[in-house]
Amino acid sequence: MLQEKIKVVISDLDGTLLNSDHKISQYTKTVFQELHNQNYLIIIATGRHHLDAMPIVAGLDVPVYLVTSNGARIHSPEKELIFSYNMESEAVKSVLSLDIDPEITTVLFRENVWQTNKHNEKLNEFQPEVNYHPELVDFENLEDLSAIKVFFTHDRHSKLIELRDQILENHTGLFSHAFSLPLCLEFMDKSVDKSVAIAKILELENFVFQQALSFGDGYNDEKMLNSSGKGLVMGNAPDSLKNKLSHLEVILTNDNDGVAKYIAQELLNN
Repeated sequence: MLQEKIKVVISDLDGTLLNSDHKISQYTKTVFQELHNQNYLIIIATGRHHLDAMPIVAGLDVPVYLVTSNGARIHSPEKELIFSYNMESEAVKSVLSLDIDPEITTVLFRENVWQTNKHNEKLNEFQPEVNYHPELVDFENLEDLSAIKVFFTHDRHSKLIELRDQILENHTGLFSHAFSLPLCLEFMDKSVDKSVAIAKILELENFVFQQALSFGDGYNDEKMLNSSGKGLVMGNAPDSLKNKLSHLEVILTNDNDGVAKYIAQELLNN
């Protein structure tokens, strides 16, 4: 029985726990409150910055561990920072010195602001309430380029594939990277991944991945989904990810409360 071995529930945010309006439904909140009442450990793991994610997660009204920036930060249920890892300034400078297509929006995730080379309305849509503010900058004029992560976005996935290959060719073994969405390419320090951060939390709480149920829709969720006792792929995930993770079950979409309905039926027996 699933509920006998699962003690931990892990979920991504965008495209998973959040609907297309980047909100958590009331039904999902109710299910997560019941999870808490039944003493499950809850972990939210997202590519978002912690200042951006915290007010969203607060809407669940239950204690959660929060993994942000794809694993570069961990905050406790009391919002205490318990792990952080940055990219070195020289490494970021080396990436930004490449011949990057000017049509691509580049973003540095810093501690209190996100710095970008151009205004991008689509990025702003991800923050209905702005808690993590953008700052328009010329990267060539910045001395310190240390960052939590470097983020690139463009309407054409193929352009980002070219950029990814260009960066990896010139920086072998320096970075980890992921497509959180087909139009969002992210680079972090090589030691950073959601699964690595989650493993730290599980060790703190005396659990193992085999006791975890996890939900995701992006390539930055891949290791997390594969490591878990049971990994679930969202129905709205890209077909390429579904094909790559064909051994995992596909559930309802984020707009159909896929995470909450699966938990209610399979874990809570509602």
